[in-house]
Amino acid sequence: RWEILWSEAPTKVSGPQARQFTPCIKQINFPTNLIRLEVNSSLLDYYTELDAVVLHGVKERPVLSLKTSMIDMNDIDEEEDEEKFACGMDTLNKQFSIVTLREWPTNGYFDKLPYELIQLILSHLTVPDLCRLAQTCKLLYQHCCDPLQYIHLSLQPYWARINDTSLEYLQSRCTLIQWLNLSWTGNRGAISVSGFSRFLKICGSELVRLELSCGHFLNETCLEVITEMCPNLQELNLSSCDKIPPQAFNHIAKVGSLKRLILYRTKVEQTALLSILNFCSELQHLSLGSCVMIEDYDLIASMMGAKCKKLRSLDLWRCKNITESGIAELASGCQLLEELDLGWCPTLQSSTGCFTNLARKLPNLQKLFLTANRSVCDTDIEELAANCTRLRQLDILGTRMVSPASLRKLLESCKDLSLLDVSFCSQIDNRVVLELNANFPNVFIKKSFTQ
Repeated sequence: RWEILWSEAPTKVSGPQARQFTPCIKQINFPTNLIRLEVNSSLLDYYTELDAVVLHGVKERPVLSLKTSMIDMNDIDEEEDEEKFACGMDTLNKQFSIVTLREWPTNGYFDKLPYELIQLILSHLTVPDLCRLAQTCKLLYQHCCDPLQYIHLSLQPYWARINDTSLEYLQSRCTLIQWLNLSWTGNRGAISVSGFSRFLKICGSELVRLELSCGHFLNETCLEVITEMCPNLQELNLSSCDKIPPQAFNHIAKVGSLKRLILYRTKVEQTALLSILNFCSELQHLSLGSCVMIEDYDLIASMMGAKCKKLRSLDLWRCKNITESGIAELASGCQLLEELDLGWCPTLQSSTGCFTNLARKLPNLQKLFLTANRSVCDTDIEELAANCTRLRQLDILGTRMVSPASLRKLLESCKDLSLLDVSFCSQIDNRVVLELNANFPNVFIKKSFTQ
C-alpha cells in the first residue's frame, strides 16, 4: 500500500537561512493522490518551519491499455487494492508467525551465555529483527518470544505495515507489556476496532502507558475497551485522534489512576472533560491544546484548580476563551505547576493582571509559553524575575511591550534560564541580543533571523 519515495538521515545545515532542495524521488508505476511526509527533527536545537512542498505531476492520466482506457483513482477496485495491501503485509506477518525450526545439536557459544545476558543483547534489536532472528534456532526463538523483550514496545516506526494480523501474532509476546506505542498505525482500515479490542483484552492488564496519537481507527468502543482492560493505566495519549466522537471521552473518567492525559486537537467536549477532571484527581500532566469543542475554559480552569492539585504541566495552546478569572482560579489551586502553555490565547490581556497573578502564585514555574500575546509587558517580566527564579524556558514571541532592561533583570534573577525566545519582539533588536548573549552565555536566546 505504501511506497517510500525518498528517505535520508538528517544532517546539520550551516547557517540559519531558509533553503530549498529537491530530493531524488523514486519512480513508481501507479497513480496516486495521497502523499505522506515524515520529518525527522532530532538534530534541531529548536522548532523549525516547513513553508511549502511543491509536487510535480502530470495532467494526463496514464493509459491503461491500447484501448485508451484511463485509470481513475475513484474507479480502482477496492478488492484488488486490499489484495495488494495483503501481499505487502505478508513479509512482516510471516516474521511474526511461528515457524518450524530445524534441529541442531548445539547452539554454539550461546549455550555458554547466561539467559539474562542473551536477553540484554537482544534488547538492542528492532521488532522486525527479533522476528527474523526467531527463525534461526530454538534457543533464539525462545529468547525472541520472551514477553520480557516486549515490556516497552513501539510500533510507530512500522505504521505502514501493522494490521490486525500483526497484532494477533504479537499477542502471546506482549502479555507483560507496560508501554505500548501504536501512534500513526491502523489508518485506512489496517486495524479494526475488533482487532484492537482483542489485543487489549489479552495484553492490557499491565499497561501503564498507551500512545495512540493520530489513531483514526479509534472510536467510542475503543475507549470503552481501554478503560475496562487497562486498570493500571497512568498515561494516555490521544492527540490528533479527531475521529473520536465528543461524548466518547466520558469513558476516560473511569481511569482514576491517570497521571498524564494528552487530548491535543481532539473533539473532547466540556461535559466529558469536567467529568474527567472530577474523577482523575491524580493528573499531573494535561494537554488541551486546540480543543475547539470546549465552550468555557474558565469553568474548566476552575475545576482544575479545585480538583487537580497535583498538576505539574498544562497545555492550553490556542485556547480561545480563557480570561483572567480562569487564570486566577488555576493559579490558586494548582500551585505545583512547573510548565504552562498559554500561547496564542487572544483573550488574555496583561492589563487585567493575569500574568502578574501567575508569577506571584506559581513560584515553581520552569517553562512558560506566552507566545503571540502582544500585551505581555515589562511589568510581567519583572514579576517573573522576582517570583519565578526557577524559570528555565520563556517564550514571549511577538510582543512589542518588553524592553531590554526588563530582560536583563530576568536573566540576572533566573540563574537556571537556558532558553529565551524573543522572536518578533520589536524592542529587542539584533544588537540587544548580541549584548545579552555576551553577558549571559549560558542562555540560548532565539531571535527570528527574518527581522
